[in-house]
Amino acid sequence: MFLQIKNIPKVSWSSEKPLNLKPKISTFFFLCFGLTLFGLGEGLLIVSTSGASPWSVFAQGLYLNIGFSIGLMTILISIMVLLLWFPLKQKPGIGTILNALIIGLMIDVCIRYVPAPENFIPQILLGAFAVLTVGIGGGIYLVANLGAGPRDGLMIGLQKKTNFPIASVRSALEITVMSIGWYLGGTVGVGTLLFAFGIGPCVALGLYLVNKIYN
Repeated sequence: MFLQIKNIPKVSWSSEKPLNLKPKISTFFFLCFGLTLFGLGEGLLIVSTSGASPWSVFAQGLYLNIGFSIGLMTILISIMVLLLWFPLKQKPGIGTILNALIIGLMIDVCIRYVPAPENFIPQILLGAFAVLTVGIGGGIYLVANLGAGPRDGLMIGLQKKTNFPIASVRSALEITVMSIGWYLGGTVGVGTLLFAFGIGPCVALGLYLVNKIYN
């Protein structure tokens, strides 16, 4: 059952180590393909206007209490999460850098070219599809093993420390962040709830599908 997955699968195109500056073409392709899907999902969630992601709510809550811009708070949160990698023994790679670049690019593309739904039901459906897309994309790029993004790396590190299933660890992380952000005054929408409760199972599903297809 995919909800019980505890490890990132290794397949024929997985890199032997995250810090690999000369990966196989197939490994680099799946890294970029997964990150493109991930960024597409993040962008669609914004376009759906059904609610921001939990980490954005967290950044908004900090902004309301500290006064820095939401953009600056997002950067500071990412730095803070990366610092948590050290005790969790997580290693960066080219995927850690490409994570920010590709996802940011795809978000801009979605905002520019994808029309926002005007009615509630289409907004929720697009939000749900966005969460699924983020999860599948996350599963693909993580299997490439070329370095995770800040939050995915935190998820992997916490999973190794606790030995809980990846779906449970990610859901607990997102729900905690969302709850803190909401307590600090951040705005929580239906899309936020869909992401917080759904992203863990969706990432696990992505990992399961990649492992099923390539093993």
